[in-house]
Amino acid sequence: MTISPVAGVVFALVLVATACPVLGYVPHGAPWRSTGAWQSHGGARTYIVLVEPPPPAHLQYADDEAAHRLWHESFLLGSGGGGGPRRVRHSYTSVLSGFAARLTDGELAAVSRKPGFVRAFPERRVQLMTTRTPAFLGLEPDRGVWNATGYGDGAIIGFLDTGIDEKHPSFRDEGMPPPPARWKGACQPPVRCNNKLIGAASFVGDNTTTDDVGHGTHTTGTAAGRFVEGASAFGLAGGGGTAAGMAPGAHLAVYKVCDAQGCFESDLLAGMDAAVKDGVDVLSISLGGVSMPLDKDPIAIGAFAASSKGVLVVCAGGNSGPLPSTLSNEAPWILTVAAGSVDRSFRATVRLGDGEMFEGESLTQDKHFSSKVYPLYYSQGMNYCDFFDVNITGMMVVCDTETPVPPMSSIEAVQEAGGAGIVFINEPDFGYTIVLEKYYSLPMSQVTAVDGTKIMGYAMKGSSTTNHTATIVFNSTVVGVKPAPVVAAFSSRGPSVASPGVLKPDIMAPGLNILAAWPSEVPIGGPKPYNFNVISGTSMATPHVTGIVALVKKAHPDWSPAAIKSAIMTTSSAVDNGGHQIMDEEHQKASFYAVGAGHVVPAKAVDPGLVYDIGVRDYAGYICKLLGEAALKTIARNANLTCTEVEPISAAQLNYPAIVVPLRAEPFAVNRTVTNVGPAKSNYTARIETPKGLAVKVEPAELEFTEVKERKTFTVTVSAAGASAGEKLAEGSLSWVSDDHVVRSPIVADSNITLS
Repeated sequence: MTISPVAGVVFALVLVATACPVLGYVPHGAPWRSTGAWQSHGGARTYIVLVEPPPPAHLQYADDEAAHRLWHESFLLGSGGGGGPRRVRHSYTSVLSGFAARLTDGELAAVSRKPGFVRAFPERRVQLMTTRTPAFLGLEPDRGVWNATGYGDGAIIGFLDTGIDEKHPSFRDEGMPPPPARWKGACQPPVRCNNKLIGAASFVGDNTTTDDVGHGTHTTGTAAGRFVEGASAFGLAGGGGTAAGMAPGAHLAVYKVCDAQGCFESDLLAGMDAAVKDGVDVLSISLGGVSMPLDKDPIAIGAFAASSKGVLVVCAGGNSGPLPSTLSNEAPWILTVAAGSVDRSFRATVRLGDGEMFEGESLTQDKHFSSKVYPLYYSQGMNYCDFFDVNITGMMVVCDTETPVPPMSSIEAVQEAGGAGIVFINEPDFGYTIVLEKYYSLPMSQVTAVDGTKIMGYAMKGSSTTNHTATIVFNSTVVGVKPAPVVAAFSSRGPSVASPGVLKPDIMAPGLNILAAWPSEVPIGGPKPYNFNVISGTSMATPHVTGIVALVKKAHPDWSPAAIKSAIMTTSSAVDNGGHQIMDEEHQKASFYAVGAGHVVPAKAVDPGLVYDIGVRDYAGYICKLLGEAALKTIARNANLTCTEVEPISAAQLNYPAIVVPLRAEPFAVNRTVTNVGPAKSNYTARIETPKGLAVKVEPAELEFTEVKERKTFTVTVSAAGASAGEKLAEGSLSWVSDDHVVRSPIVADSNITLS
């Protein structure tokens, strides 16, 4: 089998990554469910080693980097490795106290006996998990939230990814002010900083910030790319619209922690450590692995420290949907993002000989093809187009697929056998989700499994199929498609394994077939260079939310990460562009375990009215209740935070902007506290929406505020005495409604969880 250069890079990434962090996008020809595993190289493997901070006597001053590294290297002295200090790969001082090093089992045992050792775990490799989305999300130039926040100017977004193409027009700096004085970062030569790209550093083996994968440039452009006119991919997406990120005025700092070989947790932590020290306001991480306990998850541990320093970490939820409990990055202090569709279709309509038409999609569009009619071929039974024992020369071939995107092997098989074009039938579990990639070989269209069944029925109708014909009508780009958004099939679902009782994902954003910046040096399936590309995944949804976080941060620089997260969640939308409840990939009502609180609405997020705030001690209490003292020590790294000093907090009682309780007949009460960030004098009334059989009572039912930052506590009592026998899940919502604001929180009653 031969594959295009870019497909080869991406395919290699997935094969390696499934053995271990993950770029959260849906790659060509890859299995769409992946797992993580430890990495081992010969007799040694890389460990992330957590240790106590160095004793004060070792430090001349608190941020003495050299003293910290010497302290870390001291753990390797006498460990049996010979020349051990040279094996410290990364020294962490900001988001962790510890280091990364390659150790044999014997060396690890020696290190673990040293005074000050806390914990060690082998690193995993994690996977890497536009012109239309700003308008779809209500962002308009010189109006609304963009105008009110100066497009996010002054905010600094940090990206942990595959690097950046700094020459891309999305990252030019004309008219931008210099970075804030608090910025401490720099650009690693030969990259030259400007007022847009203010930081660039590499933590991988090639030691360059060049993006040789494309993923980092795409996510960075999505979050904060500047306005680029005439942008299109392959002549599609409006034939040359204006591309922009969510916060086009924000500054960018890029930390390369992945390359074509994959992404390792030790490098990721090094990037996170540097970003927090440099002074970023928000971190965008489109990476993740399989679910791990929070005290064994480096991203969760690093994000806790970042949050305690005022940096909100936004992470991809993962691409292992539609199965339940498949999430990555589940810590309550992380903003976990799900992926949905936008109201744009790269339309490739399949027209059958009987006149019936089916609205497929394709990035491979040949306008000259549309006027021709071809004999239609579909074999009896499953047809994966692996080989053909009949003559298909000049025919339109119908192919089944078991992967999110059509396999290149099938396209090549049809081409070699003389086929004129292909209709790919969507993998059944993917429902109405169509994941697109650019191909060059043959004109093609991808259709849903439902439409595919009808096309197959036509192809096999009657005793003879010789008169069955079809063609593909290419309509380029269609906008205003309904319904949108719809949950993407690949988007990972809750309930959370690592954080049971906390609703995850938190929010949904555009992640299906997203057009954004791309390095022209990275080929897209063929020889012609492009500087925009269309790809899919929770990786693409994450930077949308990251950019919106930057807008909220610009509007409210004193807000905590939890307050910003609350603002985004409680102002989200539960309905699509047709005014109906958001649907999943099967066009059934989507659960909160699929969409989180709802679909992000930037204009409302900057003015939420009320917020649910959570402090470090609250999270510490949650960790104590869930995992105990040892886990708190691992995650918090704060001698003043112990389980005897903080009050244990169950998941149900954590002041989260969503409520998860057991589904049971007996009343279950939870407390929440809201902070007024709207008008000083504000009155809110509780509005409850629940299904039949679920009873929700709120006390008090009215909240009266007389000043800004005033806090009010209320109690929500949920019971399911009237629920149908055997019912497993019931969902509703609580909205606090004033003259100016609606502050909505999901309520999930789940029979599979037990909370105290």
